Amino acid sequence: MIRLHHAHQTRSMRSLWLLHELGVEFEVVEHAFGKNLRSVEYLTLNPAGRVPALEIDGRVLFETGAITEYLCEVFPEAGLGRAAGSGERADWLVWVHFSETISQHAAALTQQHIALFEDWMRSPIVMKLEVARIGKCYQALNARLEGREYVLHGGFSAADISLGQALYMAVHFKSLEGFENVQAWYERITARAAFRASLPPEGATLLYPEEFYPVQEGT
Repeated sequence: MIRLHHAHQTRSMRSLWLLHELGVEFEVVEHAFGKNLRSVEYLTLNPAGRVPALEIDGRVLFETGAITEYLCEVFPEAGLGRAAGSGERADWLVWVHFSETISQHAAALTQQHIALFEDWMRSPIVMKLEVARIGKCYQALNARLEGREYVLHGGFSAADISLGQALYMAVHFKSLEGFENVQAWYERITARAAFRASLPPEGATLLYPEEFYPVQEGT
């Protein structure tokens, strides 16, 4: 039994996308993104009160990087991981976890634009800094993708999934304009059926109701 605790448009989408790519049977428990994640019941699954939490093999995992590594080891036949000793193992680990660097900047901007609901609470300085930091991440990824269709020469992997989901959040705040390699790669991976299956269904309550959130000058 595999059960994923998930909230739309959050980092748990990373695990949901991976499960769809693996082609395994699983169930999803959808949660609203709010104080409900701090209930006593849910904190037994993820003590930080966040999504995801993954129930599998009689245990519970949290943190998307750990979930990615574990699932790729449990289902190696899918070819989405890189085994210890593989020539691409080190690069796979780097790029799987670089996704969290991108996500952290996107999370800071999510807080600024969405969680801080009054204009006086927000900081244009923080917004500008975090957008610039996302741009630096795009630059690094753009260089990595030079001459490559995917992050690794060996083909599509969970590193692309992790990074792609991070960009799914980040592009709400910083466009991919000017990063041609990243644009082509992002279009390629988001055309996959498993990515589309991980998107919020029609009518779902969205974390990002707007497509793009510009820096609010003079807030």
